[in-house]
Amino acid sequence: MPVITKITQQKRDKERYNIFLDEKYAFSVHESVLVKFELTKGMTLEDWSVDEMVYEDEIRKAFNRALHYLGFRMRSEFEVKQKLLEIGYGEAIVLEAIVKLRNLGFLNDETFSEALLETQKRSSSRGPRAIQQELQKKGIGKELQEQVLDSYTEEEQIEIARNLAEKEASKKRSQSPAQTKQRIHNVLLRKGYSYEIIKQALENIDLSIDEDEWAEVIESIGEKAWRRYSSRFSGRDRNNRVKQSLYQKGIPFERIDRFIEMKENEDDN
Repeated sequence: MPVITKITQQKRDKERYNIFLDEKYAFSVHESVLVKFELTKGMTLEDWSVDEMVYEDEIRKAFNRALHYLGFRMRSEFEVKQKLLEIGYGEAIVLEAIVKLRNLGFLNDETFSEALLETQKRSSSRGPRAIQQELQKKGIGKELQEQVLDSYTEEEQIEIARNLAEKEASKKRSQSPAQTKQRIHNVLLRKGYSYEIIKQALENIDLSIDEDEWAEVIESIGEKAWRRYSSRFSGRDRNNRVKQSLYQKGIPFERIDRFIEMKENEDDN
């Protein structure tokens, strides 16, 4: 059986020690492994005990890599597991490291999920559906997803969605009120809000525009439609297609008629 003939501290990493068996370098271990197995010079080692030490040391390495990974921000167990597997640690070693991390409070999927919920709704104004997708991507189980999202009340959703809607409504664009409303609806839908929450969020939001703004909308939308259809149609066909295009974008009929009349007069002149 091999005998430990020398133990030396590594120069680069003071927490690791090189183990020499029968005058030859055999392996290195973390100081915690050194202490756990009470390794000393002159100690005789069984082959199985060497394997056990190396295995224990791999767990320690994986644990330390995980701590470094967690140092940047909170992570889910799934994220840490995937990272360690990606580095090249075996699954058994990764699972052992995760148990240590969990027992020491470095990993807690419930705390992680609650923090993610708060960050997503406060910083990104996201609704439940989008947050649930994010939780799922992080490997959080369905039961915990539902438990965490239950705390996201309907009142909170409406308040955050309405603030987002007002912010979008304040953006100056050459759009009709109907287009602006549809744009806001699409934004809130992408953010993960339900149709009912979106409906309530849009209530009492002033989307009206003044005459000068209507003039900009007509000039922007109307001119594009007029040019597009004038290149292929004329007379009544052109006018009907322009009418249909502008009406679909929320332009009132009376404004459409005035615009077409103006364009026909320009063409006559």
